Amino acid sequence: MLLKTFGWSFAVTALGLVAAVFYGGWEAFGVVAILAVLEISLSFDNAVVNAGILKKMNAFWQKIFLTVGVLIAVFGMRLVFPVVIVAVTAKLSPYDAVHLALTDKDRYQQLVTDAHPAIAAFGGMFLLMIFLDFIFEDRDIQWLRWIERPLAKLGKVDMLAVCIALIALLITSLTFATQAHQHGGAHADKAQTVLIAGVAGLITYMIVGGLSGYFEDRLEEEEEREHEEEEEAARTGKKKSAVLLAGQAAFFMFLYLEVLDASFSFDGVIGAFAITNDIVMMALGLGIGAMYVRSLTVYLVRQGTLDDYVFLEHGAHYAIGALAVILMVTIKYEINEVITGLVGVVLIAWSFWSSVRRNRVLAAAGEDSDEKAEVSSGV
Repeated sequence: MLLKTFGWSFAVTALGLVAAVFYGGWEAFGVVAILAVLEISLSFDNAVVNAGILKKMNAFWQKIFLTVGVLIAVFGMRLVFPVVIVAVTAKLSPYDAVHLALTDKDRYQQLVTDAHPAIAAFGGMFLLMIFLDFIFEDRDIQWLRWIERPLAKLGKVDMLAVCIALIALLITSLTFATQAHQHGGAHADKAQTVLIAGVAGLITYMIVGGLSGYFEDRLEEEEEREHEEEEEAARTGKKKSAVLLAGQAAFFMFLYLEVLDASFSFDGVIGAFAITNDIVMMALGLGIGAMYVRSLTVYLVRQGTLDDYVFLEHGAHYAIGALAVILMVTIKYEINEVITGLVGVVLIAWSFWSSVRRNRVLAAAGEDSDEKAEVSSGV
């Protein structure tokens, strides 16, 4: 079962790591491995969400999502998108960006370094909004209650996440404005770039979130219609148009999943820039990690359980928040890539351990209840 589900992911992992060694030696091997772990950790909640929706779809649409959907969301967003980011920020064509990355690494590195403030501001704002929207939502299950409980109450204030994100962006851009006053025009341009890129990141998040909400609403409407037709069919004894309605519902599910995949892929791609600017290592690492998203989704659907480790989603979002802060800080200060990569791993591991501990406590409480029931019944 495990080998059948993760076989392709294991194969891509082996090929990707071998290619990394040939490309840049053991240092590249380490960077690619960290990128893969980062992508897997950030995408685990994506796999959970995908599985929850995918299990409602028929076999045909599941196959469409796991084939066409993989090509669009995995290879398109995670492998092509980094090239697009560099091409846009460095004002190059995608072909020139790839050609430069492969033939003149020093020049490419300089272009990416110059574009880093814009990349970090755009990505930092996008990731920060993902984290803030999660942390301000009132949830039945809370991981770090001493943080999440008061923040959930604050989250009832409309547009609070947007206000906090804009304040963070203003503080970041004012840092460059201060430098501009001291050092001149080059930093003034960077301050303006940071502000514009950050606003673009916020707008992008709001557009993606709006599309996701739209498809989610349409999906709920289709489910309500299907339920009404089932009740009508039960009363009249007539057969409803199951094929057409199921196709419509599955189509909206597919569109919704693609938007979700696109939104979740932003954090991995942007987070990768906090670890390396090398486009080849980025493509290898994100490609390996993205394959596990597909395998995890299939595994969760086939297993039929999504609630065993309830804090993993929390850990993934805390990792997103940490990456957002790191990206904003790296606009001015340099942070070691290993530290950046390990932050997400530590948070995911911590949330996994917390989930295991919670399951043990609940299991022990269940056993105690059974024993008390047996005693009270005289067994």
